[in-house]
Amino acid sequence: MDTIINFMKRNYRILIAVVLLSVTLFAFKINSDRSDDPEKDKMLLELLTFVIEKGHYDPAKIDDTFSKGIYKDYIEALDPSKRFFLQSDIDEFSKYETLLDDQLLNKELTFFNLTYNRLMKRMLEGKGFYKDILNTPFDYSIDETFNTDYEKAPYAKNASELKERWRKQIKLSTLSSLTDRLKIQENKEKGIVDKDDKSTLEVLNPNEFIENTSNVEKGKAKDDKPKTFEELEKITRESSLKSLDEYFGFMEDLTRDEWFSVYVNSITARFDPHTNYFPPEEKERFDVSISGKFEGIGARLQKKNDFTEITELISGGPAWRGKLLEAGDVIMKVAQGNKEPVDIVGMRLDDVVKKIKGAKGSEVRLTVKKVDGSIKTISIIRDIVEIEETYAKSSVVERNGLKYGVIYLPKFYIDFENKDGRDAGKDVAAEVESLKKEGVNGIVLDVRDDGGGSLSTVVDIAGLFIEQGPIVQVKSAGRQKEVLYDRDKKIEWDGPLVIMVNSFSASASEILAAAIQDYKRGIIIGSKQTYGKGTVQNVIDLNQFVRSSDKGDLGALKTTTQKFYRINGGSTQLEGVSSDVVMPDRYAYLKMGERDVDNAMPWDKIDPAQYTVWTNNAKFSKAIADSKNRIAKNQQFKLIEENAKWIDERSKENDYSLKLEEFKKNQRAIEETNKKFKSIVDYDYHLKFASLPQEAEAMKTDISLKEKRERWHESLSKDIYVEEALNVLDDLQSKAVVKKSAPVAMKKQKLVKS
Repeated sequence: MDTIINFMKRNYRILIAVVLLSVTLFAFKINSDRSDDPEKDKMLLELLTFVIEKGHYDPAKIDDTFSKGIYKDYIEALDPSKRFFLQSDIDEFSKYETLLDDQLLNKELTFFNLTYNRLMKRMLEGKGFYKDILNTPFDYSIDETFNTDYEKAPYAKNASELKERWRKQIKLSTLSSLTDRLKIQENKEKGIVDKDDKSTLEVLNPNEFIENTSNVEKGKAKDDKPKTFEELEKITRESSLKSLDEYFGFMEDLTRDEWFSVYVNSITARFDPHTNYFPPEEKERFDVSISGKFEGIGARLQKKNDFTEITELISGGPAWRGKLLEAGDVIMKVAQGNKEPVDIVGMRLDDVVKKIKGAKGSEVRLTVKKVDGSIKTISIIRDIVEIEETYAKSSVVERNGLKYGVIYLPKFYIDFENKDGRDAGKDVAAEVESLKKEGVNGIVLDVRDDGGGSLSTVVDIAGLFIEQGPIVQVKSAGRQKEVLYDRDKKIEWDGPLVIMVNSFSASASEILAAAIQDYKRGIIIGSKQTYGKGTVQNVIDLNQFVRSSDKGDLGALKTTTQKFYRINGGSTQLEGVSSDVVMPDRYAYLKMGERDVDNAMPWDKIDPAQYTVWTNNAKFSKAIADSKNRIAKNQQFKLIEENAKWIDERSKENDYSLKLEEFKKNQRAIEETNKKFKSIVDYDYHLKFASLPQEAEAMKTDISLKEKRERWHESLSKDIYVEEALNVLDDLQSKAVVKKSAPVAMKKQKLVKS
């Protein structure tokens, strides 16, 4: 959600104050790149504070209130489930609650050092707790409960009370998995196979860290012989032990620097929710997310205990092209070119990734244990890897003699380092052009779950649908507003247009939706309102402000430097963009927008820009009214609304019985209610979506792409929100188009009838 929509390099006038910092801070010097260097930490705090105060749109006052916010955020980040710290720890920590502002200004690390050392100690104790707890069978006949509302739970008074909390939490987790195993075995004995059966895990607290989702699969018998209750109980405990071992293995891999980043981000978040510090590795991941590409072999990895396993090969990447690696292979050693291989067993995943990634054209040799057990050394020449899921994609569908195009845009991506590289503006323009060649009668642009991206690409995309004019207004602190225009008179698409949004459409998505709505160029359909992020962040490389030949990488700071406004003058901050047509949403009642985020910046407005409303929309108002009427009468939408209210009610229930029969009884009641809502996921309006010719050709040789597109096309045919978007496109058709298509539709109907 927290994405960049403008980049520092692209507007020097706005960033002049920050640029001047390089002169002021040139004297800063790092003499060590050790991960536990306190001087480096102190310098980072001073540098971050100074840059934020000079560059932030509206920097908060660093006082006792600021200090209390840091304290609250940081303690919650360290121990969100209150399973590590004791009340005595909190009593000791709380002495610093109003002193952190002073410690920040004085570059003191006393509080961080205290909390970090204490957390390491408590985590070691916690490791002993769960191993001891899982060493003996649970008694599920005891009538006891566990409350998963950790926010309201008190801290444990002593170690025995804390261990009891661990026991109950683990017991709830294993009880959930055991219930699933018992049900699977019972159904198997009855000859019942329910592929759509949902795990009871869905009703548990989403913050649980135990990886239960795989436990049921791991616990399935490899033979048909039924297992006793005792055997299933043991399997469940062993599976939970393995999950917790993996979790603690991950936690133990975290360096002091990474924990210090948690502290630093508790500080930056007090300025606003979108001001963040990026350690070096996180900055690299952010660059990949915004550009959609990186240099490497194109494989996704995961840590499994001490081993690194390949989970997926990225379509089109070097590893995928080589056809020698496959998902499930375990990497044992890594060598650079003809150098000696390095054993990576037990190595941190981030460090493994660093060794495997590298410059385009360079060689990496991987010693892998194949899925079949054989050991092979595989040579791969690194290349630029494009993450296909990042990029825009489109599909076509025919119904009633009309053809429509659906473009899905997951983010507003751009490659800042290469002006000739891919970006969302150019790619969406290409998709529109391809859809026009296919003769579509309307376009749906889907930006649901799109968290934003580059501001310039928003202007380019909005410009595809209007003749010319302002797209967004941008304001920096103490400066006149700047209006960003589409100055190209060419209109790529002047036909019916629908923009699909939801509660997770944020930032750049909201600019696009707002501009299309203000021009009345298209109809916005989706959730009641979008996320509500109306601020602009710039990413600042902190290394530019230091002088040293042997310094370590300091990472980067993403800070809020501007606010953007609709061309009608209103901000999207907090309020988001209200849909022209509101469709019921299963998660409509859950708190998930900017308005629900602590310390969010306020809503305001400025003078509107001068713009001319689109006039070729005679059916605009009627199409909105017709859609609202359809939704109000639609039984499926009524069911979704009912489900949304039920989910809201369920989210407030935090007490779970740890008695097997009582737990099963409660789960049966939930399952009965779930059956009522099963038709939501089973919905299918039976339209066939297809790829455009060029992509269809590529799918003949790219099996991975073929599978991904087929899954997407199937999901589109079951998406009631897409169906309604197509209905709206129907309503927006001109009489000429409708008359022209009518004989085709009649002909098809006769053919079907005969």
